[in-house]
Amino acid sequence: MTKDILLHPFLLSIVMITIAFVLKVLVDKLAKSRAEKKEKDIRYIAHNIKHFVNFVMMISLLFVWSTEIQNFALSIAAFAVAIVLATREFIQCVIGFFYLVTTRPFRVGDWIQVGDYFGEVAETDWIKTTMHEIDIHTYQFSRKTIYIPNNKLITSSIKNLNFVKRFVTHHFIIVRRESFNPYPIHDTLTEQAKLYCEEFQEVASRYNSMIERKLDAKISGPEPVIHFGTTDLGEFKASFTLFCPTEKALEIEHKLTECFFALWYKEAEKNKEGEGEA
Repeated sequence: MTKDILLHPFLLSIVMITIAFVLKVLVDKLAKSRAEKKEKDIRYIAHNIKHFVNFVMMISLLFVWSTEIQNFALSIAAFAVAIVLATREFIQCVIGFFYLVTTRPFRVGDWIQVGDYFGEVAETDWIKTTMHEIDIHTYQFSRKTIYIPNNKLITSSIKNLNFVKRFVTHHFIIVRRESFNPYPIHDTLTEQAKLYCEEFQEVASRYNSMIERKLDAKISGPEPVIHFGTTDLGEFKASFTLFCPTEKALEIEHKLTECFFALWYKEAEKNKEGEGEA
């Protein structure tokens, strides 16, 4: 027990520091004494000896406290690992923020899609990205706010829909069960679609060309396209593709739907009359 107390690092450290202090005092006295006798300045020798004593003392202290220092380092490492594990989501969010800053996939005000979420970017900070949700089918705000952690922006695909904010390639389908030749109404329906898009045709052409230059790809538009076909069940399907201002997309869809049904039932009546005469 007594031996353990005497070998305690704290007591050994005090002894070492005391011995070093005494040695440095003796070196000072000897240096002054020899300087007075030989009338020669040997202070630099005394300084070198004291530095050597300090060096030996530091090495000795590190050796005495090596076990405690090792345990302390292990504790610090374990604490650091625990902190990292506890805050890894936060750290990933901060890394995600730097990813956004460096790559700039979008800016505040852009329309984007992250996973299954659509919205307009309202704000970005170190932890999250705030979006105002948009119903991509109606292009209207849903009055909901989406908070996306920045770490999700690293692992999820990001689609920048900023071009859709002004003009959109709007697509909708009308399905009917009746079976007769619908192609006589195709040209009339196409002309009617062009008429509805006539007021913004020039602007749409310029905007379409600008998007093609920026994307370096050919996209549909600006002319409206109507395609007749069938579904997997054999039912009639009319597909409409329009390049139009986003705020007018639903309005034009409603007008074309109304026009389609008017032409459709008119053509259906003609077919019934023809079958009756036959």
